[in-house]
Amino acid sequence: MSVATAASVISAFALMRVIGALPAGRLVDRFGESPVMAAGIGIVAVSSIMAGFSRSFAELLVLRGVGGFGSAMYSISAQALLLATVPSEQRGRASGLYSGSFLIGGIGGPAIGGLISAWSLRAPFFIYGIMLLIPSSIALVRLRGAASQRLPSSPKTGCLGWVRGKNTVQAPARPFSSLAAVLRNRAYVAAAVANLADGFAILGVRSAIIPLFVHAVLHKSPVWTGIGFGVFTGLNGLVLLPGGRLADTLGRRPVIVAGCLISAGGLVMLAVLPGTGAFLAALAVAGFGSGLLDVAPSAMIGDLLDGRGGTLVAAYQMAGDTGAVTGPVAAGFLVDSVSYSAAFGVAAGVLGVAAVLGLAAPETRGRAAPEPRQGAETSTTASYEQ
Repeated sequence: MSVATAASVISAFALMRVIGALPAGRLVDRFGESPVMAAGIGIVAVSSIMAGFSRSFAELLVLRGVGGFGSAMYSISAQALLLATVPSEQRGRASGLYSGSFLIGGIGGPAIGGLISAWSLRAPFFIYGIMLLIPSSIALVRLRGAASQRLPSSPKTGCLGWVRGKNTVQAPARPFSSLAAVLRNRAYVAAAVANLADGFAILGVRSAIIPLFVHAVLHKSPVWTGIGFGVFTGLNGLVLLPGGRLADTLGRRPVIVAGCLISAGGLVMLAVLPGTGAFLAALAVAGFGSGLLDVAPSAMIGDLLDGRGGTLVAAYQMAGDTGAVTGPVAAGFLVDSVSYSAAFGVAAGVLGVAAVLGLAAPETRGRAAPEPRQGAETSTTASYEQ
């Protein structure tokens, strides 16, 4: 199997996560987080086991695509449940723990899978699928009552609803009407664009371009790619909980802006500073900034939820996945047509745009929703135009 063929299997999974995000969000709004989470994990589990039995590349590609949709169902329902049930003053730290669990899995999974694949290329699919049946059962049985612990909408949580006296204007019932309205909210747009920029610059460009940069520019062995990624991941993990605490105390907006600017600074260092030492220092700076972006934007999204927010969380996650898919393509084009420095510079520019939007966004931590103007329509759409 060629490298391009192997990569297409990974791309099918990622592409279906993007395509399936909004439908998965609607399922969450319709049926609730727990059943959708259980179903999503179950779909990934069954499709992975069946992929282990696949007899052709076409079968493998289709099954991985199905798994990508199941992954979208799981990740959206899990984050929506987390953000809806954690108090505002703890939402940043909870997002840090959530991101940290994915970070550990992202490190340990490929390492263990690589060892297992040396014995059998089909074995990782079977083991992965069987292990996923455990969290699927937990989501279906143990988390069934989690929806009852959902925090009520209130002016102190900064939820998207006008409050006047004892009457709260609730979020619209139709998910896509809600999404269309919330896209006019500056805080939501700032959080989504920050997630897109992080996916584009950090996940996309770093993963795709750094290994080539180490070989073509630094003239080092692949070992240095691993060292650089280790430095990045280490700083990223170390800042998750402190960054979450800062988002819970100082606010979401300053942490988002700082994360964008620090990450952009690391990429600028990659673009202009020569040498292996500068390379490692740049990845350390970028990892620090990315850790801040792993907690503050999602906490801001949680502040804006009113009732079930599957579609809103889906659009937020889709922004990050879109950045991760388009980042390598854009960076690869720039490397081929201009230079590595141009690729890093454009990625830094995307983060800079996200920082500007973050500066223009209102703070959502503990913010009371303003009262509507006299004579203004108390419509659900108006509640999003903050």
